[in-house]
Amino acid sequence: MRIPTTTHQEVADILAELRGMGSEDNRAGMARYGINVENAFGVSIYQLRKVAKRLGTDHGLALALWATGNHEARLLACFVDDPALVSDQQFEAWARDFDSWDICDQATTSLFDLTKHAWSKAVKWARRDQEWVKRAGFALMAGLAVHDKSAGNRAFLRLLPVIERGASDERNFVKKAVNWALRNIGKRNRVLNAAAIACAERIRSAANQRAGGERGGDPAARSARWVANDALRELSSAKVQARLKD
Repeated sequence: MRIPTTTHQEVADILAELRGMGSEDNRAGMARYGINVENAFGVSIYQLRKVAKRLGTDHGLALALWATGNHEARLLACFVDDPALVSDQQFEAWARDFDSWDICDQATTSLFDLTKHAWSKAVKWARRDQEWVKRAGFALMAGLAVHDKSAGNRAFLRLLPVIERGASDERNFVKKAVNWALRNIGKRNRVLNAAAIACAERIRSAANQRAGGERGGDPAARSARWVANDALRELSSAKVQARLKD
């Protein structure tokens, strides 16, 4: 993707601003939360969203910011890009660059889930093996469950078998996204809540069968059991059930 030359000075100015906003204390805090800070200044999401609001929507600027490789600049790119202009090529190019869970999650739930490619990519990426791309597939599902107000129940029901298959992935960043997707779908309405609970119960039953009991087992069984139990805890809670009755 070619970067418009008119944005070069603007990008340089933004990077200088971000560098001035960062701190070593913030970088250390980010690292404690498992964020890759190799190319980070240490600027909070709250501060970045304020900068994004000032900059407004600008697709060319988003591409240029992403191309810098700087952590905060890439987060900012997710906030200023125009979903209507995001191409399939951009989806794949940015996914190849994912190197931290926060970049993955902001790209998928602040930008990609608002595009025309979101539904197809969610399923395709969830079936891939690369850790960050697979996480991105399930994060897209989580984002769609919140942001796509026009989608019917059938669209989300079709995602549940993909979630079932993904639940046994023992990689921490993947299994947490699988769980996230299942919980968000189950909080959308009463029909999807019942379907998500049934899905979680199937995941738990399969995990217990694989392990030969309700405890232990191989990493895949333990991962699936955690995904199911954590989702069931929230989706069956009085708080969620009361909200769904309204």
